[in-house]
Parts: sequence; C-alpha cells; structure tokens
Amino acid sequence: MRVLVTGGAGFIGSNFVHHLIDETDYDIVTLDALTYAGSIDNLSGVLDDPQHEFVEGDIRDSTLVRDLVGSCDVVVNFAAHSHVDRSIDGVEPFVSVNIDGTRTLLDAAKDADIDRFLQVSTDEVYGEILEGTFSEADPLDPRNPYAATKASADLLAQSYETTYGVPVLLTRTCNNYGPRQHPEKLIPKFITRAQNGDSLPLYGDGSNVREWIFVRDNCRAIDRVLHDGSIGEIYNIGSGEEMTNREVAQAIIELVGASDDLVEFVDDRPGHDQRYALDTTKVEQLGWEPTWSFREGLAKTVKFYTD
Repeated sequence: MRVLVTGGAGFIGSNFVHHLIDETDYDIVTLDALTYAGSIDNLSGVLDDPQHEFVEGDIRDSTLVRDLVGSCDVVVNFAAHSHVDRSIDGVEPFVSVNIDGTRTLLDAAKDADIDRFLQVSTDEVYGEILEGTFSEADPLDPRNPYAATKASADLLAQSYETTYGVPVLLTRTCNNYGPRQHPEKLIPKFITRAQNGDSLPLYGDGSNVREWIFVRDNCRAIDRVLHDGSIGEIYNIGSGEEMTNREVAQAIIELVGASDDLVEFVDDRPGHDQRYALDTTKVEQLGWEPTWSFREGLAKTVKFYTD
C-alpha cells in the first residue's frame, strides 16, 4: 500500500510517519510545505528510509496534489494551521489552508481511484462541554476561528463522500502531546520555560480542562481507523485523562524540578472553551485503546525536550 501523508513534517503527522515506518511495510509519501508548523527535523531518521519519500509542497497546489494523490492508494490529511491564538490574530491563512487546501485534496481524490481518504480533525469542532462527553453524533459548535475552519473542512469532506463517493473517514482527537510538538504549544512551551526558570503563563485561573493523549496512541488509533473504520463514519479519539491547565503546569514543574512560583495567571484569551471531553466507544469497538498514561507520556515528553 502506498500512503500519502499530508502535513507529515508537522507534530502529529511526523509521528504518524514514524509509526508507519516502525510498524508497517507501506510505501509512504510525505507532503509538507515546511511552514512554521512543520520542520524537516521532525523526519530525522526516516528521510532516507527506502519506504519513504519526502515532497516539499503545498496542499493548495492542485497540479502537485493531483500527481501525488493519483499515485497513492490512501490519503491521510494532517495538513492544517492549528494554533488557536494565531487564528485569533489572523484568520485568512486558516481559511485558505484548512478549508481550501482540504478542498484541493478532495478534488484530487474525487478524480483518482483511491481506497481511503482520512481527514484528521479535532475535538474543538464540538465547542465546549461542561459535563459529560461528546459523541460523534453531536452538533458542531466551534467557538474560535481555528475550530471553525476545521469544522468546515469536516463538513466538506463528508459532502464529498455523500455527493461524489469519495471514501472519506474522519477522526476527531483530544489534545495531543509528545515529541516533535511545536514549541508554541502549552506543554513544550512550559517544559522549556520551566527548565530555564521562566514564568509559566496560564490563561484565566488555569481551570480550563482538556483531555490529553500521547501522540503515538493517537497515531495507532488513526492507523486502526484507516484499516478497520467504515467509510463515511467519524471516530472520536481520546484517552479519558482530563486535567486542568493548572494541573498540567504543576506536573511539568515536578518533572523538571522547577519552582511552583513560576506559575503566572494572565488575561484569558477570547472564546476560550472551558472543557472538552470525548466519548470514544466507536474507536474502542475497532479494538483500539490508549496504552500511555499521562504521567508516563509526560515524562517521555519532558525528556525529549530537556535533552
């Protein structure tokens, strides 16, 4: 099988490429534009692997995309702008890449004979939930520009399955953490700042709750959905491990050996969802379950960044 991984030099995408090379004998084509969110260093150790081919390019380049999609059996689309704060400061790149880029890929898939098109999404498309968990049947209620563009891409992908018969599947995952994450994200930023003795700025009172999954567990789940999921279906991927941002900061402080005094509460960001949580019954019925506890995964992540 030949797999096109778009956004494969980004955080989750690069971990998925490493996962495929470690666990399968597939031929893998990685497409990435190498913007701020992607780095060729994330593919260190696999760039010259005989299973792997790297292509630098943009998912909005229709000519390139058609050539690549046409040469592959499966597309897994990780490519996206994903930083909420950046989307609040400027929406246009998120609309362009997350929506129109996905449309370019779907158009190519519509005209090619591919087996599966897996659109990777986020729990943020559901909005916030103060109690209970979101199921895949719940309505979308995105509350920031990033989440709105991902919700739009989800709906577009589903429409191509219904209208054109493109073999689309969707995954929606909780907060990922682990090696190779962009240093602007909460966990790598706090690890680096704590190690340097700098303040750890928490929005509001630090009570916002997120469900955290170690990135390799997410990669395993995506791989399982790719093989065993049903066309047209959505699969939530989560760990069940919920923590407030304050608790995450405290866990990092303890692992790094820094001072509690580093925590600094700052003005909350606009549209900051209070809590996310996912019902993962559907993906568990495919035979997947998480294997990393938050404490184990965080310790490995801290070691990656401090090394």
